Order: sequence, then structure tokens, then C-alpha cells
Amino acid sequence: MPSNIVLVTGVGGDLGGKLLARLGNNPEFERVVGVDTTPPQKSVLQRMGRAEYVRADIRNPLIAKVISTAKVDTVVHASCTAHPAGPARRTAIKEVNVIGTMRLLAACQRSPLVRKLVVKSTAAVYGAGARSQAVFTEDSELIPTSTSGYAKDAVEMEGYVRGLMRRRPDITTTLFRFANIISPEIDTVLSRYFALPVVPTVFGYDARIQLLHASDALAVFEQATLNDEPGVFNVGSEGVLTLSQAIRRAGRVELPMPSGVVPSVGKVLRGARVVDFSADQVRLLNFGRVVDITKLKKEFGYTPRWTTREAFDDYITGRGLRPVVDGGRLAGFAGKVLVAAATGQATSR
Repeated sequence: MPSNIVLVTGVGGDLGGKLLARLGNNPEFERVVGVDTTPPQKSVLQRMGRAEYVRADIRNPLIAKVISTAKVDTVVHASCTAHPAGPARRTAIKEVNVIGTMRLLAACQRSPLVRKLVVKSTAAVYGAGARSQAVFTEDSELIPTSTSGYAKDAVEMEGYVRGLMRRRPDITTTLFRFANIISPEIDTVLSRYFALPVVPTVFGYDARIQLLHASDALAVFEQATLNDEPGVFNVGSEGVLTLSQAIRRAGRVELPMPSGVVPSVGKVLRGARVVDFSADQVRLLNFGRVVDITKLKKEFGYTPRWTTREAFDDYITGRGLRPVVDGGRLAGFAGKVLVAAATGQATSR
């Protein structure tokens, strides 16, 4: 039976807003309600079809009233933030990821009308390290790279989802573990990282990077909302790029640095409000992460339309990235500045 009344969380973000517009223009749905503390972008508001926006905070128990009043039968939880693109308040994001998910799932549990839940998680739950598997399957152990990062939030959130599945087995639950999403219009850590004229990397490492085009992410969301497709699914594109290949394709200049300096450089970039370079991201760029998508293709019935290489090239073209001119001189100058700033920051603590 197709869904009729859908609630989408996180519509103030890039991906959630695009999802709201996509579902709002699908005639299969009777009503689509998007909730967030901030409204969708103007471009989304102009083309969201029959969808509507309600200012609501999923951390507030009143979200249960929104669900019951609108007679929601399908909840698409798209507000989980794996890695904020730019500097953001860690406490606020953790509250949305963890407390918000608890409140939302409690509301789902109490509502007799809710019969489907679709959840956005992240492949970051598998971690990234020297001893990590070459390819992660859905059955792989969840080992976030730090005890306090955004990936740890996702592990907690998934635990709450499993709890709801035990208490309400009648709710069809689909959980997606997304690889890093990239697109010309989506602002992410990697989209900012690869746009830097000089890209800092860790000397001696060349990680395998698997990406996912935003259009494929939206397509699996829509398919799960339309059809009953229960289960946990890795979602990523076919193929990988090494970090050095990606930097060259983007026309950037690679700046290898000693591993001990990189965390401080990350803090410099974060402090300059350029990119939120967390410990989780540093480990990803050291060791890489690749997920197996056999289950997505065979059981869920979706094959990503974009390969990792194609998704990355679309990002380069869409962003209008041009090769850096006189990269050697720029790399030398940037290296001196970053190392000096990182060293100064380290000695000042």
C-alpha cells in the first residue's frame, strides 16, 4: 500500500530540502510535511509542489502533536548530520542527532497511524583505521573512529531505531548507511575540502574514497517512501577514487604533511571557518572507507546511476573548479603558513 501522508525531518538542510521538493512533486503522496527549526532554502520553497513546511524542533516532545495532527503514516528521518560542512556547535548537532531521534521515535511509537520509518544514517558508523575491512557489509561491526564524534551519534541513533523495531514490529523500517554524498549543489566537508586551492593530506597515505551522488541518495529515499523495503542498506556508488586521483581531477595541489601536524592544521581550517575538519574526517582521509552495495542492488532493487568517478566529475563541473595556476609556488607558501599556524596553535595550548 503506497504512503499517503509523509513527514520529512531536516528540510532546512541541503539534502532534506531537496527531498521535500522531490516528494512534494510526486502525485503518489496525499500530503508531504517538512519539519525543521530553519526553513528550506528559497530555491526549494519555490518548487516544493504540494509539500508544506512546518517550523518544529524534533528535540521537543511537541513533535508528537505534529505527527498526530497531520495523521502522518510515514516518517522520513533525514536530519542526522554525519559531518557538518563548516564549523558548527557540536552540542547542538549532537542534540538533534541523539535527543531529536529519541523524541521522534517515541512519537512514532505512540502513534497508531505510523506504519513506516525511513532513516538516514552514515557509513561512518563502520569507522576507518589501519585494521578496518577492505569493504564493509551491513553485518560489519560498528566501530566509530572516536568516542565523541558525529559517527558515534549515528551508532546511538541506530540503537534507538532497533529499539523501536522491537517495540513496534508492525512499522516497516528502512535504514540507509550513506557513503559521503557529493554534488554541485550540496555543501559537505568533502566538497569544501576538494575546493581548497592547496589540499592538505597525510604523508604516506593515499586512501580509497567512495562517493554517492546526491541524486542517487534522493532516489533511494523516494523508493523507500513509496514501497515497503525493510532492512539496513549500504548506499554508495560503484568504484572508488584514491585521494591523490581526486585531487588531481579537481585541479588542486596536494600538500602532504606529517601526520602529527594534520590535526592542528584541521583546527586552523576550522577556526578560519573554511571546513569542519574533524578527527573522523582525518582518519577517513588517511585510511578510506568502502562499502559493499550488493544488498542495495539485489534486495532493495536499486543500482546507483552515478559511479564514484562520475559523481566526482559532476561536482567538479558543476562547481566550475579550474586547475590551480602555479601550484608549486602556492603549495610552498600555503605549506609554510599552515605549518606555522598549526605549530603556533600547538605551542599556545
